[in-house]
Parts: sequence; structure tokens; C-alpha cells
Amino acid sequence: MIIQTSNTNSPVWRDVHVHSILPEELRPLEEIAHNIWWTWSDETKDIFNLLDIEEYEKNDKNPVALLHNLNTERTEELLNDKSLLDRIANVYKSYKDYVNVPYNSNRPSIAYFSMEYGLSHVLKIYSGGLGVLAGDYLKEASDSRVNMTAVGFLYRQGYFTQSLSIDGQQIANYEQQNFGNIPISPVLDNHGVQMVLEVPFHDRIVYANIWKVAVGRISLYLMDTDLELNSDYDRFITYQLYGGDWENRMKQEYLLGVGGILLLKKLGIKKDVYHMNEGHAALIGAQRLVDYINEDKLSFNEAMEVVRASTLYTVHTPVPAGHDYFEEGLIHKYMGPLVEKIGISWQQFMDMGRDNPGSHDKFSMSVFALKTAQEANGVSKLHGFVSQEMFQPVWKGYFPEELHVGYVTNGIHLPTWASSSAKRLYENNFDDTFYEDQSNPAIWEKIFEVPDEDVWALRMHLKEKLVTYIKSQFTDGWLQNQAKPTQILSMLSQINSKSLIIGFSRRFATYKRAHLLFSDLDRLSRLLNNPDRPVTFIFAGKAHPADGGGQALIKHIVEISRRPEFLGKIVFLENYDMRLGKRLVSGVDVWLNTPTRLQEASGTSGEKAIMNGVLNLSVKDGWWYEGYVKGAGWALNEKKVYENQAFQDELDATTIYSILETEVIPKYYAHNSDGYSPEWIKTIKNSISKIGPHYNTKRMMDDYFDRFYNKLASRSKVVVANGFAKAKEIAKWKEDTASKWDQIEVLNWHYDPIQEVDINNGKQERVYGEVVIDKKDLKADIGVESVIVRYDSVTNKAKFVEKHEFELVKTEGTKLFFKSTKAVSDPGTHQYAIRVYPKNEDLPHRMDFAYVKWIN
Repeated sequence: MIIQTSNTNSPVWRDVHVHSILPEELRPLEEIAHNIWWTWSDETKDIFNLLDIEEYEKNDKNPVALLHNLNTERTEELLNDKSLLDRIANVYKSYKDYVNVPYNSNRPSIAYFSMEYGLSHVLKIYSGGLGVLAGDYLKEASDSRVNMTAVGFLYRQGYFTQSLSIDGQQIANYEQQNFGNIPISPVLDNHGVQMVLEVPFHDRIVYANIWKVAVGRISLYLMDTDLELNSDYDRFITYQLYGGDWENRMKQEYLLGVGGILLLKKLGIKKDVYHMNEGHAALIGAQRLVDYINEDKLSFNEAMEVVRASTLYTVHTPVPAGHDYFEEGLIHKYMGPLVEKIGISWQQFMDMGRDNPGSHDKFSMSVFALKTAQEANGVSKLHGFVSQEMFQPVWKGYFPEELHVGYVTNGIHLPTWASSSAKRLYENNFDDTFYEDQSNPAIWEKIFEVPDEDVWALRMHLKEKLVTYIKSQFTDGWLQNQAKPTQILSMLSQINSKSLIIGFSRRFATYKRAHLLFSDLDRLSRLLNNPDRPVTFIFAGKAHPADGGGQALIKHIVEISRRPEFLGKIVFLENYDMRLGKRLVSGVDVWLNTPTRLQEASGTSGEKAIMNGVLNLSVKDGWWYEGYVKGAGWALNEKKVYENQAFQDELDATTIYSILETEVIPKYYAHNSDGYSPEWIKTIKNSISKIGPHYNTKRMMDDYFDRFYNKLASRSKVVVANGFAKAKEIAKWKEDTASKWDQIEVLNWHYDPIQEVDINNGKQERVYGEVVIDKKDLKADIGVESVIVRYDSVTNKAKFVEKHEFELVKTEGTKLFFKSTKAVSDPGTHQYAIRVYPKNEDLPHRMDFAYVKWIN
């Protein structure tokens, strides 16, 4: 036997967290640091900065890490600083006064599900706009005293950290989060042990640690599968946001939906309304069906009435390709056992995720969400229209304009995104009720009473902060990743706050069209290098690691920025996150947005810019379609001139150059003797007063209650009352109607749509129509209506114009006689058809039971 010189196995490394024990006087800061409230409390952030500015910067301004790393010597110094201790006591009192205010009991309670939440740069559980919107929404729920509980994932690595190679190629770095150094807390059971959720998968149990993030007054619960009870295969489920293959995405969405409901059950939490923030959470409906069927002994159809009555689905995606579609085999692998518990056939379940029941289409989480939710909405007015068009195939008997799909335009959490300097200006000049009444336009009108000099001083201060931040945070990285250090030093000298600074910072997807500015480099060079009117463009953003087009665009911009004529005039800042985002939306002069039309669901970065006195130049898409006000920013028309996108891009690029050359730059540099442009300040004031009050989360939250939450909660109470009596009644009615719908017979019909329209005085000749129907054994009431359309010669599709309901004038046994004398109010050439549908006043809308018979 030969003895080997070495014999060892691989160690299993486990987390152990060692940190400082704070003295009693500083212990309140530990509690505050573990509540995201500090992210919108400027006084609290100032205190953290004073504790140890070097340590705070070293820990990326993470207060939890800061407190864990305070050394004994510095702690003793702090204990001898009475002024600071008094400030800590005061801020702790403000914090306790805030969190102890009870929920508004007059509003329904909400359960909110999202794949990502952007709450702070130190908590890496977000990638971009969807997550930041969700984070802002939770903060507003806290401010508005909404009884909301949110559910999501705690990612071990989260989304990637971005760096650039020497040649400008994006490098995606996945960094482990240290759970002991971020603002989360383990949820403990009665024995003081962290709670572990057991989620039944198709052939095993997947375990998830339960964590809590305190967001002011409300709780966000996060699931984390990175624990030893799981196989390596399952530990990866919550490693990366949007990471892995399609099977891992399926596991994530199963865990979020099915596991999310099981999590709330384990914690004993029940809510009035269940809100899916995107289709990733669609499977909450499946688990809720299982619960009502198995625990409350409802039939599938009865359970569907209960689930639908309390569910809202919000879509953030404007194109069908952006939704998640899964192969039937993958769906069957994970959902098979759950479908058996639901008690319907596999084909019936698959059809719940298809536009075309009975087909072999992939399973759409968005379609499943639509079919298990009473209400659905887009995230801007224009996106509401786009969503109706996109989802029309689910309800083929109706036109997009008739669908129940509504909208609530996204807003931003003002206390988070307005800089401390901007908030001071508002606090000093607006009413004391400003934060509680942010959506009141009358309050914002007072910006016109603020001296122009004060607004200009604010803007110059914020620009200087941005320039200083860029030079302090990016110089070292640029020097490491660039071949010519002298080039970097030259570039830094060119960046200054006296230039007009234009920002373009967002996710680098090709539809965002960051390339438009570079279509005419000679013209761009002339625009940027005018010594009397210098201009600087700042770009930032990440491309998804699988998006080759987005990454190529970043590389292209970096290459152009290194050309001598653009050095220091075009700057790309790497690793765009919430911290950098706030610097940019407050520090630039103009916020540029150039999406391909109808592909921007909402967008919120421009809304954040407005709160800081930054002006928007954007295509009228997403929120800017409704937000744009003449004299308060600049807009490219919402309508396409060319079907050929390359031609449209060329036109839009030319338009942007023209707006910059003839409007934006001259207005900015029209300085008076005091060194500022009165017209520029007037435009800022118009933007703040006329747009600002309408695009904050206070207005957004109120809209959700007014348009969706209140009616869902009210109807849900009716549906579940008295042992689900109404749910059972409606289900029975639908079953009877569905089984007999094809029996109804049209005995006679006549409709003459020809009419004369007098456009001078509005007088019209009557249109006469009649329909006789034998409904035979059908118990349901029936409605009849004429539907008027006009064919679009470009799309060759029927465009809905109007509809007129026929009046039931007589009943003879099972025969129904309908008559109409309604005139078509829209002049021109039209087409018409007669539509028959079942009626029930207990239904929330027609799409709830979209049975239709066209009379041919």
C-alpha cells in the first residue's frame, strides 16, 4: 500500500455572523436600520452618515452593515456626543410615532405578490422598473396606512452587478448577499427558531426559509430556498432574479404563486383582495382553488367564483412576446398533482392558460391570471388600450374597447425619489398637508410663488452633486478598465455642472432605442461641442445577460464615447441601480426617453425627474402619453409615420436633433443678467405644478382603491356570505346557462341600419329592428344588441364604433320579442351584426361569462 501525501474532503461553509453589540443609547438605530422607512427619512440617513462617514461609504451606505462594524473607539465617541444622542432620540420618536399609527380600517386589506421589489440599493431583490414600482407601492401603502402584506423572494445573488471590460463589453457579476448585513429579519416560530415553509412540488417537498422586511408599517415576507434541507437543484430556485433556464423559471413561479399562498396560511394571514403584480404570480389562483375545494368543500366552479371575486391582475408587459409561455410537458410536470386536487381534467386546466381552448398552444401565465381574476389592469392609460387589444383573443365575442381591462397609471414614491434639497424647497413653500395630500394640484400651484433664483439654485446644487458623485465613484473603475489613463483624466475635466446635461438611463433593451442619438455623428458632434452652449449626455443601464442586442448597444455607446470629439461629452456610467438612479433623475437637466411606440407600458423614471425639477423630452408613449403638457417639457408625437421601423427611427432621430437645436438648448442658455434662463425656470415650474401632482404613488394608490380594490372587496363579501351562498348560486346559473346555450333559436330578425344623420342640429331618423328568440329550457335572461363597426383599410380589421341594446317588449312562453329604435350616431359607412348574450345582474361584467351568439 502506498500512502498518499494528502487526503481531505471538501468543507461545507456555513454562515456565521459576528457583529458589534450596540450600547443601549444607540440600540434604537438597530431597529430603525431594519425598517426600510429610513430610505425616505432624510434625518435618519444624515444620522447614519454622522456615525462613521468612512465606514458608511465603505459599506455602500448600508446602515445595517455600518452598525455591525462600528468599532469600540468610535462608539465611545458617539456616546459622548450629546447633540447626536438627542437627534437619535428625536428620530426614534418620529419613527415610533409613524409605525404605531393604525391601518385605515375603512379600506380593504390587500395581499400583494411580486417577483421583485426595489426598496433600496442595499437589498438586491430587484432588477429594474417592475421591482422599483413594487417597492414604491409598498412604501406608499405604509404612508397611506393600507393594511397590506406583500410576498416575494430573498435572492442569494439577486440581479447582477454590471462592470465593463476594456473594450466596452458588459460583464455580469453575481455577488452573494450577506443576509446578516441587510435589512431583513428571520420570522421565528414559538420556539424562537426560524420558520421554514414546506411547499409540495410534484415529487418532493421544497423548503424555504421565511424572512421579513419591515417597510414602514407593513410587512414584506420573502422566501429563500438556499438551505441545506434542499438539494442543490432546489437551492438555486432563489439564487438569481430571472436567472437559470425555463424550468427554473417554472419553479420560481410555482413557488411564488403556490408557495406564496401557503406562506400566508402558515402565518395566519387572510386578506380581502389578492393582487398579482405581473403574471409571475398567476399560480396563486391555483392554490386558492385547492384550498376552497378541499377545505371548504366547494365545487370547482363555486371555488372559481370565490377566487375570481377577490383577485386583481396587473400587467406591465405591452407585447405578447413579453409574457411567460410554458411547454405543456413542463406545466404537467409541476402542476399535475395540484390539478388532481382541483378536480378538473388536464385538458380543462391547460385551456385555462390558452387563448384558444382545445388547441396545443403553450400555457400562458398571463391568460391563466386573466381567467382567475375578476379584474385586470394595465399601468398607464395608453397601456390600458394596448392591453385590451393584446388580451382580446381571450374573449373572442367582444372587441378590445368593450373589455373590462382597465388601467392605473404608475406613479413614484415622492419621499424616496425627490432629493432632500427638493423636499426642503417644497416643505418651505407648500402647505403642511403636502405629503398627505400629494395628489392635490392646488398645493403644487404654489411653486409659481417660489422665486426663480431659488429654483435655479436648487438645480445648480443638484447638478454639482451629480458631477461630484460621478468623479468620486467612477474614476477608479474607469482607470482600471481603460487602456489610456490620460484619456480618462481628460474626460473627467470635461464633465462639469455648467453644461446642459441630458440623461438617458434605463434597462438597455433594443426597443428603448438608445441608438437614435448616434444616427448622425457629425450633427451630434456639432451639437455637443459648441463652446458657447456645451451639452453632455450621460447614459447608464444594464442589458439582460441573454440580450445580445442590448449588450451590443452598450458597447457601441462606450466606443463612441471614447472618440476624441465625444470625450467627456458622452459618458456611460456602469452598474445602474437605485442609488445611481436617484442621482441621475435629480442631477441632469433633461430626461430623454425614446421607446418604440406602444412598447413602453408606463415608465416611471421621467416621473422621478419631474419631482426634482428635471424636464422630460420623450416619445408620447407610456405615462408621457397622458402626462405631457405643452410648455412643461417636450414630446415626439405618439403616432407612427412609417410602418418601416428603420424609417421611423430615422425620422425620430432627426426630430430629436431638431428639438434639441431649436428649443431645448436655446431655452436653457437664454441667461439673463442674473445668470439663469427665466424661460427654463418657467418650464420647470409648469412641469412641477401641472404634471407632478398626478404621477405620485398617493394618486396611484387612491386609483387602485377607487377602480379595483373597493369593488373587489365589496363583491367578494357578497359572494362568500352565508356559506358561499351567492357563489353557489352564480356557479349553478353558469352551469345551467352553459349547458343550454346552444339550444336557443332565433326565430325571426330584422334590422335596418340605414339612416340619415344631420350633422348640423343632431336630428336623426330612427332605425327600426326586431328580433324574436326562443330560449327553450334556458333559465337565464337574454340580451340582444346591435354592434356597429367600421373596417380599417390598413389593418383590414373591424374597428368597434358603438353598440345599442334592444328592448325586450314582449314574452310569450319561451319566446322573447326584442325591438330597437336606436340610431347609429356615427356618420359614414359602417358594418353591423346582432349579438345575443346571457344577462345576470350578479356578474361584475360581461367578460366574467363571455358567452355570445351572433345572429347570421
